[in-house]
Amino acid sequence: MEKWPIGVFTSIDAGLGVKLEVARELKVPTMHLHAPAQSTRTPENAKEFLAKLKEAGITLTVVFGGFEGESYADIPTVSRTVGLVPRETRAARTQEMKEISDFAKLLGCRVIALHLGFVPHDAKDPLYGEVLKVTQEVCDHAKRNGQNLHLETGQETPEALLQFLHDVNRDNLFINFDPANLILYGTGKPIDALKKVGRYVRSCHCKDAKWATWPGKEWGQEVPLGQGDVGMEQFLRTLQSLGYDGPLTIEREIPQEPARQKAEIGHAIQLLTELKKKIGI
Repeated sequence: MEKWPIGVFTSIDAGLGVKLEVARELKVPTMHLHAPAQSTRTPENAKEFLAKLKEAGITLTVVFGGFEGESYADIPTVSRTVGLVPRETRAARTQEMKEISDFAKLLGCRVIALHLGFVPHDAKDPLYGEVLKVTQEVCDHAKRNGQNLHLETGQETPEALLQFLHDVNRDNLFINFDPANLILYGTGKPIDALKKVGRYVRSCHCKDAKWATWPGKEWGQEVPLGQGDVGMEQFLRTLQSLGYDGPLTIEREIPQEPARQKAEIGHAIQLLTELKKKIGI
């Protein structure tokens, strides 16, 4: 595979990604997949989906977990509903994440990923230890399936993320770096954060955003790639300096406007193609 192949975040019947048909029309060589609904994660559907990928010439590089009941309406709601942190849904979601790992194995995908949720920054907080344990559990299940687990950035500072990775202490735990999320959540400057955690970055999302008036208290604003505060050229140059050679996966979360979503992803592909050429990739 070429260095920095361009991809898109896709979905089958769940999640915010574009449909496979759109990815095929855009002629991208790679994709991240939001795990399909539990009822459709069957061997038969996996075989059918793989045939479609082969026909489209697309390589699946990451399968993302997501769960019913999650909401990204605002920061407090994310804290209450997202990932494996909320106690009331943790056991069921942990089991589902293991099932997603098993489905990813059927798809021949060696990476699973998720938003873990708002992990407490205080390691002495009992909740910190609980989330640590469940992350180890998912890592160990993924390991048995020959997979790595990638945690997506955004809901924690880079320093807190590094400490958590250290404390989990699993050799198959890495980072999916989404620069826009640090702006949206107000948890750090994307380029500075990338430099701090870069040695763990094994996948990334190319997404852009603008800072909120009160970062960390209110949402930033997601915008088309190249129109926000990330600084995509500097982002790519930093990835290059860190030795990252994996896919550049575009994520644009406006599924309620499919035509606009497709157009903006098309422009993002053009921008990344031009930046790759400018950088010499």
